[in-house]
Amino acid sequence: MESRILNLLLVSGILLIVDYYVFQAVKVSLQYTSENKRRWILRGYWFIVTITLAGLFMGIFLSIGRVLRTVILVWFFIHYFSKLFAIPFLLIDDIRRGITWVLKKLGIKKRENREIENGGELVVSEVKNGMTRSEFLSKTGLVMAGLPFVTMNYGLISNNVYDYQIKRKTIYLPNLPKSFDGIKLGQISDVHSGSFYDKIAVQGGVDLLNAEKCDLVFFTGDLVNDKTSEMREYTNIFEKIKAPLGVYSILGNHDYGDYVQWPSAKAKQKNLEDLYEVHKNLGWDLLLNENRKLKLGGEEISIIGVENWGSSLRFPRKGDIEKAKQGTDDSPVKLLLSHDPSHWRAQILKDHKDIDMMFAGHTHGMQFGVEFGDFKWSPVQYVYPEWSGLYESNAQKLYVNVGYGFLGYPGRIGILPEITIFEFKRG
Repeated sequence: MESRILNLLLVSGILLIVDYYVFQAVKVSLQYTSENKRRWILRGYWFIVTITLAGLFMGIFLSIGRVLRTVILVWFFIHYFSKLFAIPFLLIDDIRRGITWVLKKLGIKKRENREIENGGELVVSEVKNGMTRSEFLSKTGLVMAGLPFVTMNYGLISNNVYDYQIKRKTIYLPNLPKSFDGIKLGQISDVHSGSFYDKIAVQGGVDLLNAEKCDLVFFTGDLVNDKTSEMREYTNIFEKIKAPLGVYSILGNHDYGDYVQWPSAKAKQKNLEDLYEVHKNLGWDLLLNENRKLKLGGEEISIIGVENWGSSLRFPRKGDIEKAKQGTDDSPVKLLLSHDPSHWRAQILKDHKDIDMMFAGHTHGMQFGVEFGDFKWSPVQYVYPEWSGLYESNAQKLYVNVGYGFLGYPGRIGILPEITIFEFKRG
């Protein structure tokens, strides 16, 4: 406990240094503001810093409700994440002034702030467009910090984490049996039930999916954040997802309970077994490195599901594609459910060219980015080359769903929650 407090005090000290650094930029930016207004703004700055750090301690050490703790920690994240955008501009100004000071001491640099007479007024040559370089850089840094601060708070206030978007894709598979031509598939991913706080909105998304009258539905992992108990209030909602050819599901990295302390290995295993039971109670066919033959009109295709497997060692590698594929050699079409899209590039494209299409989730589109027509961008693309939408390599396809739920930050900016509807055609 003592070491935990010491670590938190150390982190708080570092954050206060960041606060003081940004505070200097605020002072420079307010130098021409009236004294009374300037005093209240500067006091307000430190008041916000104080309640932010106090909230951090309260969220960590006090027993408070899940929603309140989430609000406190999200505010803390937004507060300091935004300030990081100001730091580069303030560093540039400090480096500039440091070089100027050294050069002056060495007698190399001429006096920079020459005063020149202009219509009876004295003008400082360092002043550009009515402000000094330091003022310009300070204000630019504060504006850059303000952009993520405003957008992330908008993402919270707008409640768009429940603004479910239906995305439609037509998938052409040359080996698709005639009986499956025109079949309709729905996909959702990354429910993260432990993050939800609006049951009516969650039900609305399920209603949207059911209204599509899909022939079958895929769920591609992360039903919970940490514990199976998170699903207690939502089982009666997700059990309403029905499809005549079945609802098939897999596990994601969060489903194993790796991100929370357990009193024992036995308790952790019991949590996982309880999650298996939840899938069963939902009426979902959970595929644990196994496959199912889907038969229609005397013809069949294979649905293959692996446990979590990705290229990064940060996440559990429990997937076994070889085991999952056993007995599918004669299937004309193989559809793979695998939570992490990096699995596609790392194994599927290289060693499993008989997989026609893989369905994944995991990235959430980082819950931040831009989608405009065919153009899309998110910082997550620098970690996951395949992070949202449809990808193709030769005859193989991958679709990455950006998620039904959310994790950590209870908002989305530009990348909205998704329900994907596929129509499969021969060709």
